[in-house]
Amino acid sequence: MASVFLYHVVGDLTVGKAELVEFTETQTVEAAIKAIGESTECGIPVWKTRSPKNLIENAEMRRKRFVGILNSLDIVAFLAREECLADQVKAMKTPVSEVVVPNSSLLKELDPATRLIDALEMMKQGVKRLLVPKIVVWRGMSKRFSILYNGKWLKNIDTSNPAANANRPSTSSPTTIRDKFCCLSREDIIRFIIGCLGALAPIPLSSIYSLGVINPNFCSIEASRPAIDASQKLPKDPPAVAVIDPMADDYNKIIGEISATKLWKCDYLAAAWALANFSAGQFVMGVEDNITSRSLPDFAVNSMVTDANTANGRGIVRPKKFSSRSIGFVSNPTNSSLSVSRSMYRGRSAPLTCKETSSLAAVMAQMLSHRATHVWVTDAENEDHLVGVVGYADILAAVTKPLPPTNPETQTS
Repeated sequence: MASVFLYHVVGDLTVGKAELVEFTETQTVEAAIKAIGESTECGIPVWKTRSPKNLIENAEMRRKRFVGILNSLDIVAFLAREECLADQVKAMKTPVSEVVVPNSSLLKELDPATRLIDALEMMKQGVKRLLVPKIVVWRGMSKRFSILYNGKWLKNIDTSNPAANANRPSTSSPTTIRDKFCCLSREDIIRFIIGCLGALAPIPLSSIYSLGVINPNFCSIEASRPAIDASQKLPKDPPAVAVIDPMADDYNKIIGEISATKLWKCDYLAAAWALANFSAGQFVMGVEDNITSRSLPDFAVNSMVTDANTANGRGIVRPKKFSSRSIGFVSNPTNSSLSVSRSMYRGRSAPLTCKETSSLAAVMAQMLSHRATHVWVTDAENEDHLVGVVGYADILAAVTKPLPPTNPETQTS
């Protein structure tokens, strides 16, 4: 295991991190859409309203008010319900308490002096956010340089029990701001890790296949099925459904995805209507050039455009027709067939993919550059053949995996 995880602490990752601004369960879906657009991992933590009696809270008190994490796919699936499509104004004013799935296990409160390896172990077990008190300044030496991690005590640390190590006393402690916290995501952890690739050698340059991090148990939907079927049982990690086209050679060709990443900064009302009315293949391809405007509804909420009126100097407001570009997908006007070659997909409609032979470092860079929660993995010989997916949890498992012992027979004297 790389020493970088043993000698660094969670507090090192909070430097420059903005203070946590709570999004409460009483706020509306409309407010959540705006907050998600500024979030990491395409989702926001949702909290119960703070009691006025608790003037000052510690980390444990705040954690108990945590409800769950709401992402863009959850909201689009909610807005695609029949009752929401019938009254979009009411749906946008719905409290998020009716949308978010409660799951308190997704967040863990940690002391800034907690070892980074312990935080990674928690995230490997399903934690998606870390609640950490804000730091003013370290007193004395940082825990990463403490003698506790250079002597016999290090050998006796039980890394299999992160909960016990999380609160282990240290010879030094940070000065924290009372009642001020920041929230670390897995994306923050990956950004830190990609800056320490040298310390993790040779893992970053190894293929994801050799590291065994490809997850074959992913959610998928055939392109011919209604897109709304993807919302019947929303996947949680990663929050994505692959849209596939079964081929004659008994493999699945990936043509797109319905995911929180793709819907992160979309027109949510337009995406919800498309999810409820289109096939999965139409939804991911973009269809505004293949459907007449008569078959599409007018959107009067959050979809207004203004034309200049030179006669009276006023703007004329008219509803905008549905456009798959407003969802965030770019269509191909020359071909509307679902069997079109994958090379014809352009823009954000194309799924983010890599090959089995891709290195772990390359996959990490892909995810960070696209702000994606996952990368779909295709066969090394056939890039249309979908074999699995790699997400944040898979990467964390790979970088914390002990290196295999060196075979003496392969060493040269």
